[in-house]
Amino acid sequence: MSGEEILINVTPQETRVAVVESGILQEVFVERVAKRGLVGNIYKGRVSRVLPGMQAAFVDIGLDRAAFLHASDIQFSGGEEPAGECHQGVGISSLCCEGQELLVQVVKDPLGSKGARLTTNISLPSRYLVLIPKVECVGVSQRIASEAERMRLRDLVQQVPDRKGGIIVRTAAEGVSDVALHRDLEFLQRLWVSIFDRACTESASTILYEDLPLTMRCLRDLVGETVDRVLIDSRETHQRVCHFSEQLVPEIVGRIEHYTGEYPLFDLHGVEGEIRKALERKVPLKSGGHLIIDQTEAMTTVDVNTGAFVGHRNFEETIFKTNLEAAATIARQLRLRNLGGIIIIDFIDMIEEDHKRQVLRALEKAMERDHAKSYIGGVSPLGLVEMTRKRTRESLAHILCEPCSHCHGRGFVKATETMVYEIFREVIREARQFEPDQFLVLASREVVDRLLEEESSGLAALIDFIGKPIKLQVDTVYTQEQFDVVLM
Repeated sequence: MSGEEILINVTPQETRVAVVESGILQEVFVERVAKRGLVGNIYKGRVSRVLPGMQAAFVDIGLDRAAFLHASDIQFSGGEEPAGECHQGVGISSLCCEGQELLVQVVKDPLGSKGARLTTNISLPSRYLVLIPKVECVGVSQRIASEAERMRLRDLVQQVPDRKGGIIVRTAAEGVSDVALHRDLEFLQRLWVSIFDRACTESASTILYEDLPLTMRCLRDLVGETVDRVLIDSRETHQRVCHFSEQLVPEIVGRIEHYTGEYPLFDLHGVEGEIRKALERKVPLKSGGHLIIDQTEAMTTVDVNTGAFVGHRNFEETIFKTNLEAAATIARQLRLRNLGGIIIIDFIDMIEEDHKRQVLRALEKAMERDHAKSYIGGVSPLGLVEMTRKRTRESLAHILCEPCSHCHGRGFVKATETMVYEIFREVIREARQFEPDQFLVLASREVVDRLLEEESSGLAALIDFIGKPIKLQVDTVYTQEQFDVVLM
């Protein structure tokens, strides 16, 4: 099958959606009942603190951490009536004050230690349109290539009587009828009126609107003409999805199937294995080269290496082919791992300018299928490519993993040799201060084994030096970096 498939795996605690293109996993979405994402939710918030130095405010929306609202994301003045444009260059203190109540929407989930990111420029998406109540404009998705179709869609929306607010026509609207567009718009306007009415009566720090669950969002946002089928392994979810589709996207009902096989759906399509690989640093390339992907708080770095690939003609050809393959693989990995923010790519140094241009173009072309907005810069004097990818939710690693209890996220632990010498120093320190009969060293199995083997002569020399016996004891609870010296 050459098109796309969307696979939906449902358990009581978790829903996972996999986007597969030509049999290759491209994207994974995970939503857990206990940790549902907040993006798209609308709240009535109260400003808890204004920070003029940061041109921002913290807003209480009822979560554990206050949410963050920057001055550039404030779209009104004086109240909840539309202002028509944002207040560029106006200080945050002129736009809001402590205790003020605001209607806000989450645009970024809490990430790490940061609270949710907010905007007052509310947007409500449906299948074909996005309603932006506080502005007056009509826009059409850039992904619709036909200028005639863009004009048709723009005219259809502009001619709607009593239209209020701005409208963005989504890519999925290409070729749809005016009846379908008008039905979508009516639904969005009714939804906005209900949200606004609730905002007038509810108290602050209250949720007014919650975005659709993951399965419904995927049907709304991901299922287009290129999707051949949607496979769902839950009968109950399949029935709900079909009912939802009949109401809002009837043209895709025939492509929704209930998977009844005994073999797990994700295993059958190789998704589980690909998810495991997406959590590793090293990504092999078919040519024999590989990528090293490191995700940090500040940025993500990608290092391209030739590995065992030596080429058939010359080294420059080897480098060029490896970089071309790496460009396509990097685009897929960024999407699969949902890596966002600043991304630095260290391609293998290329001498020919034409090779550099072709590699950049290959990266740009590979990123075109990505739903997240990205920007790719040129090749720097140091041979690095800087790019950004919009980040609205946690990366796959942040969702599925937690920092190692041994290394606490550093990615490494002190060597056993280092720990042995720390123990030696601690024993000498204690021997100079106290007069015990003997010392007991508690440490991990790896450290104790090193003391008894490679460092046995050093241990004997230490015992002679302090004139006291030293007993060793393994504590299975201790990590490699933990030890205790007990006076006896």
